[in-house]
Amino acid sequence: MSDPVVLTRATTLRGSVRVPGDKSTSHRALMLSALADGESSIEGLSPGLDVAATSAILTQLGARRRDEGLVLVEGPSEGLRPSPEALECNNSGTTMRLMAGILSGVAGDHVLTGDDSLSTRPMDRVAQPLALMGATVHGQGPRVTAPLHIRGTSSLQGIAYHVPMASAQVKSAILLAALAATGTTSIVEDVRTRTTTETMLRDAGIEIEVTDLGAGRRVRVVAGRPRTRHWLVPGDPSQAAFFCVLATIHDDAHVKVLAIDASPERTGFIGVLQRMGSNLTSRPEGSVTTLEVQSSTLRATEVHAHEIPSVDEVPVLVVAAAAAEGVSAFRGMGELRLKESDRFEGSMTLASLLGCRVWSEDDDFFVEGLSSARAFREFSVDAALDHRMVMAGAVAATAGHGGAVRGAETVSSSYPQFFDDVASLQ
Repeated sequence: MSDPVVLTRATTLRGSVRVPGDKSTSHRALMLSALADGESSIEGLSPGLDVAATSAILTQLGARRRDEGLVLVEGPSEGLRPSPEALECNNSGTTMRLMAGILSGVAGDHVLTGDDSLSTRPMDRVAQPLALMGATVHGQGPRVTAPLHIRGTSSLQGIAYHVPMASAQVKSAILLAALAATGTTSIVEDVRTRTTTETMLRDAGIEIEVTDLGAGRRVRVVAGRPRTRHWLVPGDPSQAAFFCVLATIHDDAHVKVLAIDASPERTGFIGVLQRMGSNLTSRPEGSVTTLEVQSSTLRATEVHAHEIPSVDEVPVLVVAAAAAEGVSAFRGMGELRLKESDRFEGSMTLASLLGCRVWSEDDDFFVEGLSSARAFREFSVDAALDHRMVMAGAVAATAGHGGAVRGAETVSSSYPQFFDDVASLQ
């Protein structure tokens, strides 16, 4: 592991930042392009290592990629084919879960591997529905952890499936498998998760129907092959959240985050911050929005997991809670334990290092804020090779009194230029 990154407090924060292309869109643009017959183009593809892992795997399976300003991806006319070598997902859970769906419909044997962190994350949640469709997915132990051994088949069957937890990745794995299945596949989720896959399937010419069911949703999709097209990738909202919190809690800040995906399932953090008192405005521009944020005084709130279905923004919202007045409650956050690291414990640890009183009850945890980032202690934290924890620590250090973040190199999995972009505002 490299030496810690040491950050000092920024005197002021001014300017604008354009975060990388949305990871969710980037993964899916590559996958749908590789599944199509012919060449598609992608503009704004995320430069992170997670997306690079997806690209490398699709190349192993027979797709071709060229970078000529735009990213050009050619899907083979005969469809993807098995690779004799293992397919390395590195640290990307999105890659492993969504590729499991695709490979279920590619006849033959496939092996998906990951790094030590990814190899602890449960894949039973995708293995079960894919098995119902006719694929065979084996992993390690009852949670079906990597390496995954998948036997794909050309005779997948459509299913009706009720997703037992809020997970866009599980939903997407089933939808991607459904492209190669006989008949219609129907998925019901009790909490609406991001609709990136549904929207992009429709844009690629796939017959798909989405119906809201109270707080949840039903998605029906008919098998088909995606069409080639040009994909434009918006800015990643989950990356934007870190700059929004940074500008909110710093006492001399005025920052814009340009052209991020405006989907409501992706921007729940905006409502949380505004409820806390953040001087944050959203300026829609078609399917994207630009966020403008200024220094604010925050008050405590309750954050429920259904507001942020992926819970990816929770670590940095904990930093916001640490700078707020009062006790903030984070409800139903058990899914944080199953991310790249145990973000449940990691978020509490970070808040504690900043000087907050923290405690937990089952899947809820609580942070008693310090009323201002100026009250943060200088700290040193081990980010456990988790890019979200790295960025949350960096936000706390830059707005507070500095700090050291170990394992910071892992930020390259999603946002290689993160530290440069933070520095550009100072």
